[in-house]
Amino acid sequence: MSQEPEAGIVVPSYRGAERLPVLFDALAAQTPSSPAFEAVVVIDGIDDGSVALVEAERRFPVRHVLFPENRGRVAALNAGFAESRAQVLIRCDDDLVPGPDYVRGHVEAHRGAPCGMVGLYLNTSPASRYREVYGRHADESLRAGAYAEPSRAWRYWAGNCSLTRETWERIGPYDPRYRLYGWEDVDYGYRLHRAGIPVRLDPALETEHRVAAVTTAGRAQRAAHAGAARRLFEHLHGTAVLPPAVPPLSPWNALVRGASRVVGRDPRAWGSRVDRLLGRVPRPVATKLVALTVEAAGVAGYRAPDSAREVF
Repeated sequence: MSQEPEAGIVVPSYRGAERLPVLFDALAAQTPSSPAFEAVVVIDGIDDGSVALVEAERRFPVRHVLFPENRGRVAALNAGFAESRAQVLIRCDDDLVPGPDYVRGHVEAHRGAPCGMVGLYLNTSPASRYREVYGRHADESLRAGAYAEPSRAWRYWAGNCSLTRETWERIGPYDPRYRLYGWEDVDYGYRLHRAGIPVRLDPALETEHRVAAVTTAGRAQRAAHAGAARRLFEHLHGTAVLPPAVPPLSPWNALVRGASRVVGRDPRAWGSRVDRLLGRVPRPVATKLVALTVEAAGVAGYRAPDSAREVF
């Protein structure tokens, strides 16, 4: 490969020693005609063997940035984007498994006018009752909704996206005020959109994602954190650009609002209770229980005054 990479793959990683080998194998298997690329792995404060993995990799150019302490995903992303020498900057989370045309697809997207390019996740996880009754359908619904609203593609800026260095320097880094789980991505996508830079979804860039939230407990905890982080987004950008966080009244939404007062006390604990029930109740009931818990956790996180103080 050339010493001057056209693409820079930025990999934020926290305790990623078990995930990085799979990612490295996928990057090493890029088609021979792929543009020259480098990878920058930002190890976020804990070296669990990740440094040795990076230093041992010889199949493609890769180096690391090691934080002396955990600083969070936003800091890791900003450090990686600043470190890369490439003209096309690709964010690739360490739990992705890119296909052989991954680098070429992202680079080709930037041959014309400036844009932000997004490949949606194809979430994979071990078979489980949670995935059977909720996880798979939720993933499919998200992708279908994303493609149905191309004008709102900026909402799906996440762990598989790219832009040029020129665009990065114009928009600036990810906002370090996002400290909880989620919304630093939506914030960045919206900043691109607001600057007149179109954000596009490319089905050819859909990428396998070894999803971390594989239980109701894990999904509910993330929903609560994301609900709280949304408060910061609204503080910065207003409430008009998104559907309301607290759903309008309907029989189901009234149930979600009521459940949020209970689930919000400990979303993970309530999610664990639901997980224990999933194998004992009919599938339609199990699906509703998971949906109610996740949606209620999101509303609770959004409403919680302590969470609001945390993000501001």
